[in-house]
Amino acid sequence: MRPNSDEPRKNEQIRIPEIRVVGEAGEPLGLMSPREALALAREKGLDLVEVSPTAQPPVCKIMDYGKFKYLQKKKQHEAKMHQHHVEIKEVKLRPKIADHDYQVKLGNARRFIEERNKVKVTIMFSGREMQHPEFGHRLIQRMIEDLKETATVEHQAKMEGRNLFMIVAPLPGKPDAKAKAKAKPKPAADAGAKAEQKPAKTPAAE
Repeated sequence: MRPNSDEPRKNEQIRIPEIRVVGEAGEPLGLMSPREALALAREKGLDLVEVSPTAQPPVCKIMDYGKFKYLQKKKQHEAKMHQHHVEIKEVKLRPKIADHDYQVKLGNARRFIEERNKVKVTIMFSGREMQHPEFGHRLIQRMIEDLKETATVEHQAKMEGRNLFMIVAPLPGKPDAKAKAKAKPKPAADAGAKAEQKPAKTPAAE
């Protein structure tokens, strides 16, 4: 039995009559007994690791198992570092918001979306504003229109108490803000500088 079901069998744990052996560089070494393969691995100061237990016969590879595990953990760590955890950011507006304030809120929403986050757009009603929900719906539609290049509606507008809200999500395949910054094209050479490099034309002889 294996001491840990997540770990492959290796070295003396491999107890089957015959295995197919692969060398350190991936070259096939043919069929042999685990004892012969382990002796070959030990000569090189390496391990014999079962890499394909369901094959007939099972495939074992000669490798530095400690180094293999280290590289595996490093790759997993790097993958986690590059993973983006999607958050739901919120932008709150009033039904009769001034245009300048709306543009600020819109800019915040765009930034959140460029960072690959979802955005909850909330229209907050108070007092008599509840008698005119159409103002909130118009604002929602305006936000949808202004964000259509980068976002799509994930949750349609819905009233909850005194608030009207919707949730928008980034369009699939759109690069995030960091990726855009890396992909910025280099500025073109100054046209004036190019003009200076051209030789002046000499006047034609009369």
